[in-house]
Amino acid sequence: MPQPPKPSFDSVLRARPDGVALAVRALPGAMKTSILGIHGEGTSSSLKIAVHAPPVEGRANEALIAFLAHTFSLPRSSIGIVSGGSSRSKVLLLRGASLADLRSTLSSLLKLSS
Repeated sequence: MPQPPKPSFDSVLRARPDGVALAVRALPGAMKTSILGIHGEGTSSSLKIAVHAPPVEGRANEALIAFLAHTFSLPRSSIGIVSGGSSRSKVLLLRGASLADLRSTLSSLLKLSS
């Protein structure tokens, strides 16, 4: 029986001159903050992240940024929301981040090859 293809981070992570853009599907109000996997397929896929904080007064966005900063060992000030500030689907810019480093971190966290 053929195995299904492993998800790729190519559409979730995009290199930009000032860092890396990360497409995220946030699920606020979860029991704990964690990466759940890849949401969607192809160019519309995103990294699905459960966020413990509720979606009230920007608390979920703040918690998401803190989680990503910790996960990728980046300062919180280097992470900003480019689009989707009030939506579950967001694009964040991780300034100064390396595409290769982010792929490696996600691969090890999700036990996938990119």
